[in-house]
Amino acid sequence: MRETGVVVIGAGQAGLSTGHHLRRYGIDDLVMLDSGDGAGGAWRHRWPSLRLGKVNGIYPLPGFPPVDADADLPASEVVSEYYASYERANGLHVLRPVEVTSVEYGHDDRLLVSAGTDQWTARAVVNATGTWTRPFWPYYPGMASFRGRQLHTADFRDVEEFRGKNVIVVGAGSSATGLLLELSELACVTWITRHEPVFRDEEFTEDVGRAAVAEVDERVRAGLPPLSVVSVTGLWAPPDVRARLESLPWRPIFHEVTPDGVRWRDGSTLDADVILWATGFRAALDHLAPLGLRAPGGGIVMDGTRVAAEPRLHLVGYGPSASTVGANRAGRAAAREIHALLNSSELAAV
Repeated sequence: MRETGVVVIGAGQAGLSTGHHLRRYGIDDLVMLDSGDGAGGAWRHRWPSLRLGKVNGIYPLPGFPPVDADADLPASEVVSEYYASYERANGLHVLRPVEVTSVEYGHDDRLLVSAGTDQWTARAVVNATGTWTRPFWPYYPGMASFRGRQLHTADFRDVEEFRGKNVIVVGAGSSATGLLLELSELACVTWITRHEPVFRDEEFTEDVGRAAVAEVDERVRAGLPPLSVVSVTGLWAPPDVRARLESLPWRPIFHEVTPDGVRWRDGSTLDADVILWATGFRAALDHLAPLGLRAPGGGIVMDGTRVAAEPRLHLVGYGPSASTVGANRAGRAAAREIHALLNSSELAAV
């Protein structure tokens, strides 16, 4: 068991931003843990056919120049190296691979972070574990009977695997639309969503983004689980991309999965070789369960990045900060509050 000032769990954009700002506040008694076997966070696991030029945008890490690389290179490789360069430049020594199994109350004014037989006691903990390790699979009757292949976005690797196949893509987020565009070039795709896709006619401006963040922030302050991004912002795409998506076959969500495909309540069916569940992710927070933070609404009551019931714990990349821009801001806000906490008498009252 080792003592430290702050433990940051996760070294994606939110974790690295937090580490950077903690260092700027002079907090060097810092341990950073990451479950990956290399730098890059969730980007490390993106499918190789996702090229840099097809990504919506990669927001630069704080105090670092933006990504500058060939648009035809795999985004996973480019961003992973970008994150690794950031760690080196900022002296952020990330311990990996380290899978945190629990965070619980320790002795005195400390939280106890456990990863197998390794343990750290910290005066503050920042959780930046994101969502990639918690893919969400909805349940529909008959899923186990399907004779084809079912996979989640998190399992997608190579678009060539689906050449010439009948593929159902379920989901309405950016991952779903991006994969639809790639797959439609070599497979027969059908787009299925719970509600008919409605594209925003107005441009996605900063004001629109702020309004979406405010809506998500209101939910997490009330202890409700964060909404999906698309449910708040709606779909937006450049005119040419929108035209391609609107030209694809679309169907509302089915009632059940059959051995050969899917069936709707009216008895109509659609055969498929593959069902791709682009149904999003949930926050990876299971290791925080010993703290008993879940509210009756199913979420964690938040006050900014700080857990309302536990001032020593911050969640970055959660709720309103679950975006590349939001993650940078959340890292700065969490570092500022932790600096104030470590230099105040608040800990004595915990």
